[in-house]
Amino acid sequence: MLRKSAFLGAVTAALAVLAAPAHAAWSGLNMPVGVTTLSGEIHGLHMLILWVCVAIAIVVFGWMIYSLVKFRKSQGAVPDTQMLHSTKAEIIWTIIPVAILVAMAVPAASTLIKIEDDRGAQVTIKVTGYQWKWQYEYLDEGFSYFSTLARDSDAARQLDSGVDPKVVPNYLLNVDNALVVPVGRKVRLLLTSQDVIHAWWVPDLAVKKDAIPGVMNQLWFEIQPDKVGVYRGQCAELCGRDHGFMPIVVEAKSAEDYAAWVASKKPAPAAAPAAEAAAPAAAAVTTTPAANAG
Repeated sequence: MLRKSAFLGAVTAALAVLAAPAHAAWSGLNMPVGVTTLSGEIHGLHMLILWVCVAIAIVVFGWMIYSLVKFRKSQGAVPDTQMLHSTKAEIIWTIIPVAILVAMAVPAASTLIKIEDDRGAQVTIKVTGYQWKWQYEYLDEGFSYFSTLARDSDAARQLDSGVDPKVVPNYLLNVDNALVVPVGRKVRLLLTSQDVIHAWWVPDLAVKKDAIPGVMNQLWFEIQPDKVGVYRGQCAELCGRDHGFMPIVVEAKSAEDYAAWVASKKPAPAAAPAAEAAAPAAAAVTTTPAANAG
């Protein structure tokens, strides 16, 4: 008996070890919890609706399979030709779906309202999509720059380049200039496009919005204070030949590091003209003799 228990324990442990990679792989198929103040709520809403749908599927398919087995012809089942109408049944199958829909709609509406409420933004950045790059313009700070596919990824993707993509870090997911934002602050993005429709999508931020020529869309996010790091996304709208080569990288910094980065990006103040600097000295020289003469 003891040997049997030990054997079963060993088998269970082995199966758990073997199943761990599969579980990790499957977990990547679900919506990520994310790192923003709202992404966890969006994930919770997603899981609520998922499990409601799973429960409905279990009840519906379970009842259907039970009916097929229980009332099959080989068991002598005879159709009930007397029941043509049931007010009670119609009331039940009307009230239950309505109650389920209301239970899902109330939290969904609350979350959707929060998603669209960008009031009180502390950082505003204009994002412009191009074929095939992004431009980030920090409206409050007065500077802008482009973000394109990193050089090593761009070289590795070329035919006959001789570069093995496997040795390139974050192949096709890295850029030369990331979008830098502070944690703990509400960031608003104003999205548009210079040519065709693009879409700015970063799963960990729980945001995705189209960038449309001639239209200014907007979204917002606030990364949690303890979530300093790098988060990656993609253009999510088919936008032409190199659609797959315009990744998005967001670098979240602490407030202090962000302030230092902004200061480094701002152009240095222009030096005072030499003529203005020399004017006081010249005035002093011309007034000295007059003072001596007096």
